Amino acid sequence: MLAFTLRRAVQAIGVMFAVGIIAFSMFRFAGDPVNQIVSIDTSAAERLADDRALGLDDPVPVQFMRYFADAAQFKFGVSYQFRQPVSTLLSERMPATLELAICATVFAMVFGILMGVYSALKRDTVLAKLFQAVSLIGISLPTFLIGILLIYLFAVTLGWLPSFGRGEVVKLGWWTTGLLTVSGLKALIMPSITLGLFQMTLIMRLVRAEMLEVLRTDYIRFARARGLTTRAIHFGHALKNTLIPVITVAGLQFGSVIAFSIITETVFQWPGMGLLFVQAVQNVDIPIMAAYLLMVSLIFVTINLVVDILYTVVDPRLRSTVGRAA
Repeated sequence: MLAFTLRRAVQAIGVMFAVGIIAFSMFRFAGDPVNQIVSIDTSAAERLADDRALGLDDPVPVQFMRYFADAAQFKFGVSYQFRQPVSTLLSERMPATLELAICATVFAMVFGILMGVYSALKRDTVLAKLFQAVSLIGISLPTFLIGILLIYLFAVTLGWLPSFGRGEVVKLGWWTTGLLTVSGLKALIMPSITLGLFQMTLIMRLVRAEMLEVLRTDYIRFARARGLTTRAIHFGHALKNTLIPVITVAGLQFGSVIAFSIITETVFQWPGMGLLFVQAVQNVDIPIMAAYLLMVSLIFVTINLVVDILYTVVDPRLRSTVGRAA
């Protein structure tokens, strides 16, 4: 188990090194950073001084090693647009994005599993067929359209929920949360549903398919032959084994929720890292773009590593396979 974890950790470091090369290349091929800082009438001498101040006159390998060393300490330079350290901007926006992603994932997991189990056990009922129709809608409609429809219905027509912003937030140290205020909770509802709807339908369909497959296996028939109750068979045996692949999908989808919250944050003007990245693209703010790429990649790699370890803990068959391989 230890050898497996170390092997996965080394692979994760290799992935982050490759992503670091891509992020550093943005500074080399996405335009001259000095042009984003100085004005049009800046003299050549001043441009040369800025090149030296930024270290752009050093050899490329030296620049890359310096950039990678700074990135390992979460130092990503200064934003061209905001004239502030990128790490400060990200730390200010990260609580909003993580809070939105966590709420969307919880919404997707809870309702996805419940709807999937019900659709598998009561697949001929009207409600199960309604859940299937909802899953098709959630997969087919684009995220921005779902957000716009929710805004039109609940904000414009009914006036129940705010159409943009995060509402009132409370500071808990460096962390800010809207979960402790009424306006913050109201502002969180529509973005969470918009961001989590696709994941919910994906988990629902996965749970339904896995549940139906597990219910056909021999050990479920044996459990019935032993006289176990229906509840014990469905929730003590079938659901437990159904959730093994759901762990992998849910973990990867959490990374996707953070990475692709850009559209949701733009539609609802949610003050998170996704909206900051969109503003950086519009203004060719390369330090923010490169830092966002590194941060999202780090989240994905970390989640993959955790999911791989959890997978071996949950599934005894995989744990024995890993033990033999080591």
